[in-house]
Amino acid sequence: MNDPASSETRLRTTFNIRVNGKPFVISTVGQAHQFLTSLNAVEWMEFKSLHDQAMASLQAAADNAIMTVQATNAVRTLFVNAKLL
Repeated sequence: MNDPASSETRLRTTFNIRVNGKPFVISTVGQAHQFLTSLNAVEWMEFKSLHDQAMASLQAAADNAIMTVQATNAVRTLFVNAKLL
């Protein structure tokens, strides 16, 4: 099992988001994982099931690059629902 936080596996798109006025560019599994774990769990509580799904998909993509499409879709769904995109 690979560490998703250090994964250099590229997602299928680059997410350009802004949180509290600070820009973030997310293009790899590791960057997405770090972003999703850097925020307080309370901030994701409203989107817990989507957050959990995105984290599981990122772990799968870190282990097997063929899963990057599912990871990208899970992260996109979370970001859209959280109104980050």
